[in-house]
Amino acid sequence: MFATIWRHRRLIWRLAKREVAARYRGSMLGATWALVTPLLMLLVYTFVFGTVFQVRWSAGDGGKGEFALLLFAGLILFNVFAECVNRAPGLMLENVSYIKKVVFPLEIMPVVSLAGALFNAGISFGVLALFYGPVFGWPPPTLVLLPLAVLPLCLLTLGLSWFLASTGVFVRDIRQVTGVAVTMLMFLSPIFYPATVVPERFRVVLALNPLVSILEQSRDLLFWGRLPSWTEWGLSIAIGWGVAWLGYAWFAKTRKAFADVV
Repeated sequence: MFATIWRHRRLIWRLAKREVAARYRGSMLGATWALVTPLLMLLVYTFVFGTVFQVRWSAGDGGKGEFALLLFAGLILFNVFAECVNRAPGLMLENVSYIKKVVFPLEIMPVVSLAGALFNAGISFGVLALFYGPVFGWPPPTLVLLPLAVLPLCLLTLGLSWFLASTGVFVRDIRQVTGVAVTMLMFLSPIFYPATVVPERFRVVLALNPLVSILEQSRDLLFWGRLPSWTEWGLSIAIGWGVAWLGYAWFAKTRKAFADVV
């Protein structure tokens, strides 16, 4: 799996750059949309959950600025997952020419999609950094460990993308199912609220969501200066690795039939 990614790293880099450029080509604001879109959603969610429902994080002073940045950080990471998974069922259908006409490493397409999503996340984190100082002050040293918390997210996203990209070739309706599932998962993840406010009897259900520990650990490193539970982090890595390996194996097993279906 990783040998394939490493072997085609230059091709992945070129395709990712082309995809990012094509996404904003011809628009008046260009790449500025990568900033405008999450900021507009941030304003809406902050008003609804911070003003109307008055959700607060118990670890801080409960100000709206604090809530907005905590919400924004969760949205950035979740959007990496959502963007790739929502797109995955149609990924092969968007690149039929690669399937039929040329010898092409199709398995790198979900990696290219993830690279584009991480680019958008990087821009959004840059926006977050501009407002971080006035609200939270100097960032804690644990910030440098943030990539470790994001690694399980990347593995999980890749695995699901490989599986959905392959399955979407044969079952076209899966795109609609995926859209609903991702929306449900967004509200079942601690993005708009801390996991601690979930009633005790429902926390077992919440624990089944692999994104919960990733989001909580990322906030701990970014805002509160707390090191993650290495046991919990190791479990997240194991789950992400397992999902990635199974998704890649499924993709490799079924790709031979792509040309017959499309």
